[in-house]
Amino acid sequence: MKTMVLASPEMEQEYSLKFPNRAYLYLQDPAELGLWLNQVEVVFDLLLHEQPERLAQYAKAEKGNDLVVFCNAAKLQLAAFVKEHGPVNFHLCGVNALPSLFNREVLEISVLKPESEKEVKRVMEVLGTGYELVADRVGMVTPRVLCMIINEACYTLQEGTASKEDIDLGMKLGTNYPFGPFEWANKIGVANVYELLEAVYEDTKDERYKICPLLKTAYLKGEEL
Repeated sequence: MKTMVLASPEMEQEYSLKFPNRAYLYLQDPAELGLWLNQVEVVFDLLLHEQPERLAQYAKAEKGNDLVVFCNAAKLQLAAFVKEHGPVNFHLCGVNALPSLFNREVLEISVLKPESEKEVKRVMEVLGTGYELVADRVGMVTPRVLCMIINEACYTLQEGTASKEDIDLGMKLGTNYPFGPFEWANKIGVANVYELLEAVYEDTKDERYKICPLLKTAYLKGEEL
């Protein structure tokens, strides 16, 4: 199975850690896509959510309906993405590719169309990883829950109830998570946490996702938590 990866250097490194024994073509410059696209069957385009103009390129690929494209769908709904930037005639799938969340034992995956599920199964079997299909919704499952926890931790810190260190330690001891909420926020990236919560709140209008001012300030200043 010939695979191409378009990603930042950091996410390409995480991909290589996730699939250490699988050969793939890595493109850091999307301008080179046209040179290689017709030679691959599967694309992990982890920049597509920010560069949707490539949907048209994938739609014109020689593989046509057989091409499988995975994009970072943590902050978007595939159906809405395609409605705005499509159409597509290939298998468009979403994957939880936030930093530090891609290289996990089980990949979190969404699909635009039900018929793509068998293609996901085939690809994941070849790559040798577990996966879980989730609904095509903004925030998927793990990113939505984790970012909500981070946001609640920010409210707790803002109110002066506990320190960052105590909150992180309490979460690790109480839930057996590998990181506390502030540690995880910095691994995922404060900007990613903020933008995901913003997207989920816009989608749901659920007060649980209303962004804490402390988190917003860190985002605006480009600071870690």
